[in-house]
Amino acid sequence: MRTLADPFNLRRSAYEGAPRLEARLQLASAVSRLGTETAFEVVNRVGALEAQGQKVLKLHIGAPDFRTPEHIVEAGRKALADGFHGYTPAKGLLPVRESVAEYCTRFHGGKVHPDQVIIVPGGKPTLFYAVLLFGEPGAEIVYPNPGFPIYESAIRWTGATPVPLELREANGFAFSADELLAKITPRTRLIILNSPANPTGGVASKVEMDKLVRGLVNQPHVAVLSDEIYSRLLYDGEKHVSILSYPEIADRAILLDGWSKTYAMTGWRMGFGVWPKSLVDQAERLQINCNSCTNAAAQMAGMEALRGPQDCVDRMHAAFDARRKVIVRELNTIPGFRCGMPKGAFYAFANTSATKIPSRELERRLLQEARVSCLSGTSFGAMGEGFLRFSYASSEETIQLACQRVRELMSQAPAAR
Repeated sequence: MRTLADPFNLRRSAYEGAPRLEARLQLASAVSRLGTETAFEVVNRVGALEAQGQKVLKLHIGAPDFRTPEHIVEAGRKALADGFHGYTPAKGLLPVRESVAEYCTRFHGGKVHPDQVIIVPGGKPTLFYAVLLFGEPGAEIVYPNPGFPIYESAIRWTGATPVPLELREANGFAFSADELLAKITPRTRLIILNSPANPTGGVASKVEMDKLVRGLVNQPHVAVLSDEIYSRLLYDGEKHVSILSYPEIADRAILLDGWSKTYAMTGWRMGFGVWPKSLVDQAERLQINCNSCTNAAAQMAGMEALRGPQDCVDRMHAAFDARRKVIVRELNTIPGFRCGMPKGAFYAFANTSATKIPSRELERRLLQEARVSCLSGTSFGAMGEGFLRFSYASSEETIQLACQRVRELMSQAPAAR
């Protein structure tokens, strides 16, 4: 019955009293092929422990513990005050792209035109765009293993076949050009490089890069995506060798870089890709379909980071270098652990095979029993079994205390249980 308060009888449902049907949604099959980034799962577990009042020493996340330098923050504030509130061109503001082109000439050794640059929200869009452009059923994409987990996840999403290139401890986790070239088949569309590398801290040598490029000259059907997000974090006199410094393959080389690691700007979501002229339009179209554009004010902060004072980068680099030496020294005092000195990034990849404890189980035990968070090597691929990744993007005090807790736990119970 209708009432004055409910003249259209809206309070009664035509299905009132009928049994409720559970949703039976059919998802695309590609969803099941998507992996994850375990670091964010560990973030949730750490958060749950901290909510219970537990003090967790966090060595799992790949994010600098420094604040974004003040002159960069101020540039972002000024951009907001000056009205940078709207859409930008999909590729990014021209002055920002010009600053990236200048930066690449200075630090990557390649001649880059601003029209080749696409500003993206973080590092992952460049990775996804490259894999989407080349990945499909029947195609093969070579990627490092152990390596950043989203490489394999993105490849599988497209239906392409992921072809792992094993990175070995005995070789300092640097790739072998001969092994990589041997992976190439007529179905290979793309190879992914990462130097300095996550999770290992390995760095590609110029000798191996030269050999790889010589081989790729004879493989014109293969493109290269070079993830150089840690390129400013090298130690012991190591020199960065960028894919942009090889004009022989400039027509099929894609650079992935950004602001997150170098300038402590992880939350700003700022990255850039440098694309061959033949691929810029396709990558821009993916940007339009996916993100439209990157935050306007953040772009202006990013331009200030590249063009402004670089002493902040030097200070953070010096701190990471000191922490690197501390964590490697401490890890090598833990029963069942051994760890070589990483040459780049801010990760120590410790060999824990002597503990006889599977990596995932050891990760769990360190968090639950020692209240120390790290990541299993298998978070970065099957070839990471027997390793744990520790981030030294944390204070020396935290690193020392965390290693002390782990040392105490492993001294009491070194065997699997």
